[in-house]
Amino acid sequence: MKALILAAGYARRLYPLTKEFPKPLLLVRHRPIIDYIIDKLESVDQINEIIVVTNSKFISRFKVWASKHPTKKRISLVDDLTKTHSDRRGAIGDMNFAVNKKRIKDDLLVIGGDNLFDGDLNVFLDFAKARRNKPVIGAYNIRKLHAAREYGVIKLDKENRVIDFEEKPNWPKTALIAMCLYYFPKEKLKLIREYLDVKTAHNDATGFYIDWLTKRERVFAFIFHGRWFDIGHHKFYEEAKHKFFMV
Repeated sequence: MKALILAAGYARRLYPLTKEFPKPLLLVRHRPIIDYIIDKLESVDQINEIIVVTNSKFISRFKVWASKHPTKKRISLVDDLTKTHSDRRGAIGDMNFAVNKKRIKDDLLVIGGDNLFDGDLNVFLDFAKARRNKPVIGAYNIRKLHAAREYGVIKLDKENRVIDFEEKPNWPKTALIAMCLYYFPKEKLKLIREYLDVKTAHNDATGFYIDWLTKRERVFAFIFHGRWFDIGHHKFYEEAKHKFFMV
């Protein structure tokens, strides 16, 4: 299994902090955000390579980080060859670029480079494996419907199958939202390319892909408990700096 960390965004909502510095390398309790993600990935025995997809603007920053980061697993950096927000590939474009560049033919665990959360990835993957090669997404109950408007909102059946998905709806049906955490079995990786062939220019976020995917495949969700910080705004970054710690 390969793990792919999405770290090629330009994080304009966090300017000026991220104008010349990548969001996944911002510090939380004296460590880069991405270090906490690496810690979780290193606990998963079946992962044999961690791939970080970034961009041409920040690749040098990640090279410095990787050279100083002790790890048990191989870390590979992929430059998506973009330099500005205007020419970005988007999350799905970066997934497809990395899959092709690294010629990935294994099961793939994808995680956003700005996610801090409690919970064991081994438990998540055990859940995924029990679903017999079906895509699985990480989910979190944010508890407040108005807060769910900023995310992909999920409705599940009694088997935890996704039966409804809406990206940033004005009127969320539930408070259960999608984290940027996905398991894609190798047999389903080709669907990323299929989606890119039909998507519009504005549908490059992962949520739009998941919405499209649920209409073609049985997609399941694993609900994480505890804390989750999606560091997309200054408010959430400040909250993470004061409240997040690994347990």
